[in-house]
Amino acid sequence: MFKFNRKVHKAVSDFEMVEVTEMDGVRSMHLGSPTIQSSMSVKDPFALVLAYSWGAMSSLLFKPDARKLLLVGLGGGSIAKYVWKYCPQIKQTVVELNPQVIQVARSHFFVPDDDARLQIIEGDGIAYLQQHPGSVDWLMMDAFGSNGLPPDFCTQAFFDDCADALTPDGLFTINLWGSDKKFDIYMQRMEQTFDQRVLMMPTGKPGNIIVFGFKAELPIPDLATLRKRSQDAMQTHRINFPGLIDRLQGANPNNGKEFQLGG
Repeated sequence: MFKFNRKVHKAVSDFEMVEVTEMDGVRSMHLGSPTIQSSMSVKDPFALVLAYSWGAMSSLLFKPDARKLLLVGLGGGSIAKYVWKYCPQIKQTVVELNPQVIQVARSHFFVPDDDARLQIIEGDGIAYLQQHPGSVDWLMMDAFGSNGLPPDFCTQAFFDDCADALTPDGLFTINLWGSDKKFDIYMQRMEQTFDQRVLMMPTGKPGNIIVFGFKAELPIPDLATLRKRSQDAMQTHRINFPGLIDRLQGANPNNGKEFQLGG
């Protein structure tokens, strides 16, 4: 029998309307549209429910020694919560523009209070990037609104700012929508910023695509290394990392052993 979404919360402010719905034990956040921004299992609040978040966390395979994460865009806090619970070695700062999102993430999605490893800042993510050059070794962009990716978050200048915010061996991760008509343009801009050292990982058909940009001093692992790391990581994380590596291999030029990127 089909079950309709039960509306749990609705908040209207000067920013986008924040709605929370729940169906079959899964609670979701919406920002001014039916599109799901974030989902959570009510019985297991720290588990990752959406496929894109599994892809985003595969960043750990490229940067296993990450210690400082800057996450722009909180949503329901799935990634922030996951890092807080399962990656105790990482200290993260989250920048979110909409105060209602922060409030609802904490009241309805079990996002923990700030502590030594988590700081949530209400503010402009681009301004924060520009004010903190070279400050983090992992930067993740997950800033979707009701109309998709904000225009300011996909310009050449923006991607350059992202690279500047990273350490010389830093990793850039961004969540994009695969059906975006400008996806190829965004890829070209990121390839320019990161000197062609860019990989993409489709997480579903259709669906989100996670893109990784590597600073010059961060080696891009070969496929054997990635598969070894994915097996090791599954001892700690309930994420099908080997399946994600298959998707990564299928989406990027390689010779079966190493990625062959332009440049």
